[in-house]
Amino acid sequence: MNLKIAVLPGDYIGPEVMEATLPILEKTLKKHGHEAEYSVCPVGGAGIDACGEPLPAETLATCRASDAILFGSVGGPKWANVPRDKQPERGALLPLRKTFELFANVRPGLLLPALKEASPLAATRIPNGIDMVCIRELTGGIYFGKPKQTTTLANGEVEAVDTMRYRTSEILRITDVAIATARARERKTICLVDKSNVLETSALWNKVVSEHVAANAPDVKLTHLLVDNAAMQLVANPGQFDVLLTENMFGDILSDEMAIICGSLGMLSSASIGAQKNRHGFPFGLYEPSGGSAPDIAGQDKANPCAQILSAALMLRHSFGLNAEAAEIEAAVRATIDAGTRTADVAFGGNAVGTREMAAAVLKNI
Repeated sequence: MNLKIAVLPGDYIGPEVMEATLPILEKTLKKHGHEAEYSVCPVGGAGIDACGEPLPAETLATCRASDAILFGSVGGPKWANVPRDKQPERGALLPLRKTFELFANVRPGLLLPALKEASPLAATRIPNGIDMVCIRELTGGIYFGKPKQTTTLANGEVEAVDTMRYRTSEILRITDVAIATARARERKTICLVDKSNVLETSALWNKVVSEHVAANAPDVKLTHLLVDNAAMQLVANPGQFDVLLTENMFGDILSDEMAIICGSLGMLSSASIGAQKNRHGFPFGLYEPSGGSAPDIAGQDKANPCAQILSAALMLRHSFGLNAEAAEIEAAVRATIDAGTRTADVAFGGNAVGTREMAAAVLKNI
């Protein structure tokens, strides 16, 4: 297979972890007889510096001509004073999601048993680590609903309005992603998280998801939790969860809670999958670490590259159907961690290695 990949390293630690990842991706692909074309483009603050825009036209054109996007991290203090709609995060990621209809955020919550000390939870609560996936609807809900406005009223008060909207079609397509994710896992269980006792949109989610799973996925078990209870249960008993399915805002919040109980953002990957298909008939997607650009450690060879490496594995699985190759990268990361090679964020006070040494160890394990 020939893979055309748009590589968007971004800002601060973004280029460092991307540089660490590409040799691992390339070695894996070559080992299995695949070829890849990598088109490296500026985005975020790097796009502003190079072209005056967080998402330059040339970068967007390259993404359109590619099969998938491997994204780094964007933003930071250098660009804090640019206009709000031109800031790296808002001006790059949101347009990419909109352009490619990246409606499904797939975010694994993985805490390897060897790293359970990195979690703020007591080890007795997570004796076997944590292994769940949050499926978050990404292009609907209160973040995108109209009207969205701030108005000064006649009496001088200021009123702000955000609108929560969802359609049946939006709920069905994200539910199908959750079903496919659950079927690929051992427990085959989905927990729908909503606020159906209060919100009309949540009541619609509850009805549509329940009927769709019952009719089309009888092999998948569906459970339900209200979002406030789900937030508590993630801390009290994270092992109960397999696949979490939820709307945009709840998913934004819960996936960050999931990230912290998994110990380090440096280990957590994510995929944003779209409705469009690439040349190979698989979903076009954007794959990125869950963490940010970490300006405080940029250029110091301290960043954990594992989240970027594991994001590349997600790309192989979802946008190219290369499940064995993805699993090999994931196994190499696990073997490296199990052997005791770790960056500072998960070293527990022991001897930490740098970004390059960590990546070299993973590369050796491919």
